[in-house]
Amino acid sequence: MEQVSKSCENETEEQKGDVGLFERIFKLSQHNTTIRTELMAGLTTFVTMSYIMFLNPVIMSNTGMPFDGLFLATCLGAAIATIIMGMYANWPVGLAPGMGLNAFFTFSVVGGMGYSWQVALGAVFLSGVIFVLMSVTRLREWMLDSIPMSLRLAMTAGVGLFLGFIGLRFTGIIVENSDNVVALGDLTHFGFGAFGPEAPALGFLSFLLISVLSYRKVFGAVIIGIAAVTFFAFAMTWLLPVDFFVISEAGKALAPESGFVAYKGILAIPEFSALEPILWKADIVGAFEIALIPVILTFLFVNIFDTAGTLMGVAERANLQDENGKIKGLNKSLKADSVSSVIGTAFGCPPVTSYVESAAGVAVGGRTGLTAVTIGLLFAAGMFFLPLAQMLPAFAVDGALIYVAMLMMSSLKGLDWDDLTEYAPAVCTTVMMAFTFSIANGIAFGFITYTVLKVGAGKSNQVSKGVWALTVLFIAKFIFLN
Repeated sequence: MEQVSKSCENETEEQKGDVGLFERIFKLSQHNTTIRTELMAGLTTFVTMSYIMFLNPVIMSNTGMPFDGLFLATCLGAAIATIIMGMYANWPVGLAPGMGLNAFFTFSVVGGMGYSWQVALGAVFLSGVIFVLMSVTRLREWMLDSIPMSLRLAMTAGVGLFLGFIGLRFTGIIVENSDNVVALGDLTHFGFGAFGPEAPALGFLSFLLISVLSYRKVFGAVIIGIAAVTFFAFAMTWLLPVDFFVISEAGKALAPESGFVAYKGILAIPEFSALEPILWKADIVGAFEIALIPVILTFLFVNIFDTAGTLMGVAERANLQDENGKIKGLNKSLKADSVSSVIGTAFGCPPVTSYVESAAGVAVGGRTGLTAVTIGLLFAAGMFFLPLAQMLPAFAVDGALIYVAMLMMSSLKGLDWDDLTEYAPAVCTTVMMAFTFSIANGIAFGFITYTVLKVGAGKSNQVSKGVWALTVLFIAKFIFLN
């Protein structure tokens, strides 16, 4: 009995020691939270944003970067950035490579402008350095105050429409058309198209399933939707005759013989040699080119406004304001985010940014950096799931891409729809991002439209010096760099 009693006392003291350690680091009692609550909040946020582990490699592998290395880079970049946020800023926020920014990196900078992915990474690095400098000076406040809210909202919505267009193309729901540029694809098509495996109906089913589950607040809706469509596609390849599947010009079929969605297992020990082709490969010198200035500014603008909006939204939900309404620790969180963008470049990641899905963890009680550290450790554990990532069909993942796009476009509801000089530039920004297939061009058109409409309406006093400067810069871009 004495031994049992001593054992219990030792165990209690050990637990108190653990609690004391977490208390000193994360100030749990000060934030009215517990270790259990923080761990559950971290798990919740991770599940809601874990889709990035699969989406980012699918998108960025179109640059020629290896899928395996990108998967490990995504997990590592997210893990390190999120742990930095937790340990330094003590905020319950998860970070990962930014959706939209990865598409801009892939399809505009590399695919559209013809730069190598190494030079594109160099541009990401430079934008990250500028973000860091702005975060430690008053430049950040000047930038946030200079850009009108309508254009900030439009950037988020425009990136969403850009992503949605990409997702619809990848699934085969929309296809190229010689008469109308784009048209509805063959929804009965199951095979290989210009962008890899296509199954428009299953891609749209993935989007619908994720949307329904999300509306019903089902835990892990995105992952469940991807998994369900993957399982269904896997079953189809084995249950239906090979003749059912469309043979493309490349001679490949969506059938068991093609190896498509073939079962490769779920877990494997990470082989970090897969990172070697993209590790420390940013061409920073090559990014010092005048034509890349708009690209660097695009990475910077989208990252800053997306980060600021996310962090302020999470702070409000987590009650991180003081008695005067000032957000506690916002400077530290912005610094952690900006530094993470630079660090992510080393692994071959597009700008790493704060995720709005962090609000899910906050909703279940996450209040401190322990939530973020939990998210980071789960991302690190995600590296063991590379075989699962390789097995997922692209169209199932692209359904999630369309879903994320719709979420981002909801920011347009914040516009003043009674003022043409506010909503017209925002709509122009949003539409031009998708129709020119360039986030940079969309931002440029938005700034020019905003300035011209304000001046034409006799409201030139509403145009800040920052907007004037950027308008002139973008006009010069179209004149001299196009």
